[in-house]
Amino acid sequence: MTSTLRTLTVPLDVDSSSGGLPSFLVRDDVLCWSRRENGLVGFGEIARFTASGPDRFLEADIWWRHLVIEADVTDPLEIPGTGPVAFGSFAFSRTSAFESRLILPEIVVGIRDGQSWLTQLTLDDVELTEAGALAALAVWLSPADGESEEREPADGGLTAAGGSGVVHPTNSHLLSFRSLIATTNASQLGDGKVTLESGSLSETAWKQAVAEGVAEIRTGKLEKLVLARDVVATLPDGVNAAKVLRQLASRYRECWTYGVDGLVGATPEMLIQVEGRTAQARVLAGTLDRRDAEGVDGSPMEYAERVLAGSEKQRHEHEIAIQSLTTQLAPFSEAMNAHSEPFILELPNVWHLASDVKAELADIEGHVPTCLALINALHPTAAVCGTPTLVAGELIRELEHLDRGPYAGPVGWLDAAGNGEWGIALRGAIIESPTTVRLYAGCGIVEGSVPDAELAETWAKFRPMLESLGISS
Repeated sequence: MTSTLRTLTVPLDVDSSSGGLPSFLVRDDVLCWSRRENGLVGFGEIARFTASGPDRFLEADIWWRHLVIEADVTDPLEIPGTGPVAFGSFAFSRTSAFESRLILPEIVVGIRDGQSWLTQLTLDDVELTEAGALAALAVWLSPADGESEEREPADGGLTAAGGSGVVHPTNSHLLSFRSLIATTNASQLGDGKVTLESGSLSETAWKQAVAEGVAEIRTGKLEKLVLARDVVATLPDGVNAAKVLRQLASRYRECWTYGVDGLVGATPEMLIQVEGRTAQARVLAGTLDRRDAEGVDGSPMEYAERVLAGSEKQRHEHEIAIQSLTTQLAPFSEAMNAHSEPFILELPNVWHLASDVKAELADIEGHVPTCLALINALHPTAAVCGTPTLVAGELIRELEHLDRGPYAGPVGWLDAAGNGEWGIALRGAIIESPTTVRLYAGCGIVEGSVPDAELAETWAKFRPMLESLGISS
């Protein structure tokens, strides 16, 4: 055994003609991050780091830097996402019982701007070769023990770019969490009746929490508060996480689809993306349900511009979110650009007011800040917490009556070169068992917020996950 991390990256030819990650790569137990035609998937696990509390980001950053600083890396591509890569999910709150985590997979397959690769990672003394890496991936893409070989053919294949060695993968198997699958089969899962129930608070109680939040805002203690609620879906025939991820990636192409340890979703909000010395973020605040445009005069986009962009309440909420991010990012930047006016982001379920922020990171004492150092400074933003942060955070704990866990926390990946993409875990859910899923949605509360309207907005935000689970909404 060796404690030194070693990695080998091999260029691949991947059939991604259908757009996005080839579906045969997306399994229930996969680590996943994708948007449009780009993405990363991870198989297996050779190491993980967990932490909790206020220093969880910095502790994870130290662990990762120590792991990769002496790593033996063979990487002919040297582009973001090659070489050592870890996937991560962090708790929203420093008081959460959820353990934040970085996971180091055994295999990573990546696609970026038409270029594809395979990386094998190990902490053992095994020899890393191109043939061995391809063979290791083939093992992960083969049927699980006891799984029928009589299945539809895979819709694509992987070939080493040099032509040596071919992987013939199969479709993914059902259900997340291999340890649970071992003792659960389809015949044990129930009568097929899907149920959807309120989580920590009933709808009436949550609306009362919104009203109390508005009352606190009117006292002048804070400008904005973000309140979340949860619902629990029970699917007795089983949760097909791979299908959920595929549907989200296909329908919500402007979002970042993620899957980490049972946390799945498609977020429209980028907390921070780092490539070299360039950092970018996408900030959202202000939401309009697309169903509200049904039957109105004019085009749907004209309606969105009139109602959303023309709303003083929505623009005020958006300005608070932009100010929150740019203020926290400024000390790490030597130059920064942000949209002077928000644009309307069109998604299948809602419209958002959105702004993109781009910054050139400063060289601070000979080092550019890492992804996790930036996240430590930026999270939580006003878009998911409120402002002032400390006041809003205390009020969230008082009014929500739930532990958000990883909901609204950072989720994404990072590599050894300092590159990474970290979204905010929105429009998502936690697969709690083979048959139950807990969904989360939140709303920005300001002085003009109306409880009934905010409740309706949560249902609009639940819609991506509900539809991907096959639940009509």
